[in-house]
Amino acid sequence: MPNHKLTAVDAANFLPQGVPALVSQIMFGLLLAVAMIGLRALIDVVAPTSGPFALVYPTVLIATLFGRLYAGIVCLIVSFLWAWYVVLPFNWSFAFEQDTDPARVTINMLSCVVVLALAEIFRKAVRIREAELHESLERRRWLMAELQHRTKNNFALVASMIELQKRRQDNPAAAAALEDAANRVFSFSRAYAQLAVDGADRKEGAIDMASYLEDVIDHLVHASFDENVTVNRRIAAIPLPRDQAVAIGLFLNEALTNAAKYAFGDGRKGELTITLDGTASDWRLDVRDNGAGDAATSDSDGGLGRSLMRTFAQQAGAEQDIEVNDQGCRVTLTRLPLNTQRA
Repeated sequence: MPNHKLTAVDAANFLPQGVPALVSQIMFGLLLAVAMIGLRALIDVVAPTSGPFALVYPTVLIATLFGRLYAGIVCLIVSFLWAWYVVLPFNWSFAFEQDTDPARVTINMLSCVVVLALAEIFRKAVRIREAELHESLERRRWLMAELQHRTKNNFALVASMIELQKRRQDNPAAAAALEDAANRVFSFSRAYAQLAVDGADRKEGAIDMASYLEDVIDHLVHASFDENVTVNRRIAAIPLPRDQAVAIGLFLNEALTNAAKYAFGDGRKGELTITLDGTASDWRLDVRDNGAGDAATSDSDGGLGRSLMRTFAQQAGAEQDIEVNDQGCRVTLTRLPLNTQRA
């Protein structure tokens, strides 16, 4: 990611790779000295001999901060000697007009050296601090990636344990409840797995919804749907924050679980279409089936599945809508821009 901070500017990086840093520093110092000489020449048109060394100070400061030590030294020598030789009386001479001029030139020279030294100390301090911050940031990223990896493994382990317990159940209702729990844990697990995959390429903490939801859909289709149900999906690659992405994944988990139980629970053939489109700020998840519809025996609004869907919708900062008719069921989860959301 490019760094546009002013403190990151370094003249040594301007020349092609392979050019020695010392050469780039000298060239940068000369360039600034020439720029100062040109500006000083313009000033001399209206105010000759005034403040002969006034422009040397900021020029040396800039050269040292952004071109390193040798750029500052080269700039100081060239610009100071030019100001002494050309601007001071007598012009085009190193001779002094007054007895106090040698002391004045010496004080100005020492002052420029102090400016150069302080600029170099400050530049090095900034570089050292930036290196420390970069190292600290890299360590934090490594620790976060390790935490996400361990969390993903823990979720996968819990899901496997639940699945194993489900297989040992003789009670169909208990087995179904354990399967629902395993699917929910799987949604968490895939979110953390996706973070580990996308962390290096995407904004920190963002999940690629296409990869994430494809994993969730594939798992649920394999675990819960018969082969006579055709599942279509069109998932946009929208990067969303982890918490929001997990809430969407869990919402989709509940929607698909309900479709498997009620829309196609009697073994009927049908089609299920899952769509996610939009942007990171306004998106829409649409789950539509042509299953049993009104004829299905489903949970009431107070059922666990519907209650969980409402909770996940709130966590995603979105609005849900469920339409059931004789042609099937349609579940939508919609997030609008903040300025258009209902109060």
